[in-house]
Amino acid sequence: MKAITVVATFQARPGKEAELKTALTGLVAPTRQEAGCLNYDLHIAPEEPAKFLFHENWTSRAHLDVHLKSAHIAALLPRVDELCVAFPEIKIWERIA
Repeated sequence: MKAITVVATFQARPGKEAELKTALTGLVAPTRQEAGCLNYDLHIAPEEPAKFLFHENWTSRAHLDVHLKSAHIAALLPRVDELCVAFPEIKIWERIA
């Protein structure tokens, strides 16, 4: 199995920055306990505090798939329209060198 990297970006709706930050921060601790999670790091754009980015590394796509079906991710999904201007951009990467 190949390790994979995920980069997910979120853009908060105006006035929802703090709520989105709280919701995303709440994903960190439970996700870091999941099998296959190598790192799960949340970042904010210093000059654009409505933009957030997750940088994640997983031991396999199968582990990522389990994460995406977890209770904490499922709890966030209904709030995405309320908190974000659009659905987050999620890109999956494989290291080639």
